[in-house]
Amino acid sequence: MPNIEKKQKVVQEIQQKLEDATLVVFTDYRGLNVEEMTSLREKLRVPGVEFKVLKNTMIEFALKNTGHEDIIPDIFGPNAVLFSNEDPVAPVKTIYDFIKQYKKLEVKVGILEGQVLEPGKIKALADLPSREALLGQVVGTMQAPITSLVYVLNANLTGLVRVLDQVREQKEAS
Repeated sequence: MPNIEKKQKVVQEIQQKLEDATLVVFTDYRGLNVEEMTSLREKLRVPGVEFKVLKNTMIEFALKNTGHEDIIPDIFGPNAVLFSNEDPVAPVKTIYDFIKQYKKLEVKVGILEGQVLEPGKIKALADLPSREALLGQVVGTMQAPITSLVYVLNANLTGLVRVLDQVREQKEAS
């Protein structure tokens, strides 16, 4: 296979990953040694997440083909790209935990469901609770009114039972 065809195939693969991913994060990995990079890759080795070092020219062609050429100036230098097809929060949390530990990785820019994200917004995304915690909060919020209703109804019934018991005691006394 000629070299041009290989490059076109790589660009198509990157383009497909950009289109399929819920979240794409471009990072600068300068300063990481092989051991640290391997550690990060192992932490990101979960279903639906891929972390790859890609050539800028290939990324640029893929970004142009997907309509995201506006972020090309932000991805200069070496790039390791995170693609997440499912949960956008957990992989970003992993990256920022890694940054806290090693202080060598830099987040450049991201794409969340077609919208370009600056590094500050990606950091805010990492600060969100996990999907499970958010679902728990929603269930708790939905459950609160029902629980309150049960307590109110229970209090009314308890009051009625007490009154009836007092009436019974008075009738027994007389």
